[in-house]
Amino acid sequence: MQSDTHVKDAPLARFGIAIASFMERWFPDAFVFALVAVVIVFLFGLGVGEAPLVLVKAFGDGFWSLVPFTMQMVLVIVGGFVVASSRPCAALIRRLAAVPTSPRNAVALVALFSMATSMVSWGFSLIFTGLLVRELVRRLESLDFRAVGAAAYLGLGGVWALGLSSSAAMMMATPSAMPKELIAISGVIPLTQTIFLWQSLLIATVLIALSVAIAYFSCPAPQNAKTAAMMGIHFDDPTVADDEPTTPAEKLERSPALTLAAVALLLAYLAMRMGEKGAIAALDLNNFNLAFIAFGMLLHWRPRSFLKAVANSVPATSGVLIQFPFYAGIFGLITYTSIEHVLSGFFASIATRDTYNVIVSLYSFVLGVFIPSGGGKWVVEAPYVMQAANDLKMHLGWTVQTYNAAEALPNLLNPFFMLPLMGILNAKARDLVGYSILQLMFHAPVVIGLCWLLAYTLSYVAPVMP
Repeated sequence: MQSDTHVKDAPLARFGIAIASFMERWFPDAFVFALVAVVIVFLFGLGVGEAPLVLVKAFGDGFWSLVPFTMQMVLVIVGGFVVASSRPCAALIRRLAAVPTSPRNAVALVALFSMATSMVSWGFSLIFTGLLVRELVRRLESLDFRAVGAAAYLGLGGVWALGLSSSAAMMMATPSAMPKELIAISGVIPLTQTIFLWQSLLIATVLIALSVAIAYFSCPAPQNAKTAAMMGIHFDDPTVADDEPTTPAEKLERSPALTLAAVALLLAYLAMRMGEKGAIAALDLNNFNLAFIAFGMLLHWRPRSFLKAVANSVPATSGVLIQFPFYAGIFGLITYTSIEHVLSGFFASIATRDTYNVIVSLYSFVLGVFIPSGGGKWVVEAPYVMQAANDLKMHLGWTVQTYNAAEALPNLLNPFFMLPLMGILNAKARDLVGYSILQLMFHAPVVIGLCWLLAYTLSYVAPVMP
């Protein structure tokens, strides 16, 4: 039972509570946030002289442009839920949740796990860590739901783009994934010149250590915590139970033979793709989802159990399904009109060798608030960003990593990628964004400063054409 006695928290915890309380009152729902962003970008287009009808057409043309990505994100949620609700994975989550014995330790564990796993796969990090939060909430009654929920999002808001699931780095290392116009500017940039640079690994290490420390020290004392129960949020055990079959049809639904045949086919395809492209290059979102569906089927063993898990995951996908088209419309407003040229022209006019990486960081951060898609936004920025890097003789791989490091920052503000986590946690953006903005206040100067300073440790390398 939580005590009513008020305990004075440390300064960082009090600051976190203040920000979280303010955001709960003033930060709109993620869908409203998307609509506000549409209005802002539309008005900006009018301000730079674009015709209203041109903007309307651009918005409509872009509206459905993220349909494949929307489906991918839905399957990230479904696949994660299916795997985590299997008996073996649920047992692992319970064991992890039994490790921390205090709210602060729980929040720090979630932050560390979220960021470390996001270096391998942001999709796995988001789903598995979200389900870990659900289990921790059931175990620790005095756990602040806002703090631990935001900690589960730190991988997406911190270091994911510096790791193996970096859309920009993977694109630049894969000629078949690059537009021909971009290849002519930058050539192919191997991963050894992007995510495996010691400078990049240093930034990731600093951000992980910083984030875990902030998460730990900003967690409110149990007496001051706002728990999930206080917010009307309750979680059931996600493990799917199965009953015994009584008819031939039900026996077929529970037959592992069909599961094994389908899993064998899926894994054979995945092995073939990895053989063709290499294990790292094959780690795209489609193959990630394919692997999770295959392993989810295998862990559930019976088709009926697998389908029950899928049905349980569907409610968590609603925010993604309705909101992503509006973000796609914003993408269209920027990329199909003169807004993109205005922004790129401004960028080129103020960049110098000494200010280049700072400007790339700031520009990527600001643009990321309105185009919250790592790969899609890189396609927009890359031609003029990489051309400027060539002209100024800046290290091309570090330009990609500067973009990657800064591209994650707006995720701490824009709830676009928070939607799958909100679905898992039955939460709203305002419940989590207070503590993520607290992290942003520390992340932004560290990222921008390190991207600028570390650029001086690298020399320009001429593009390598395929």
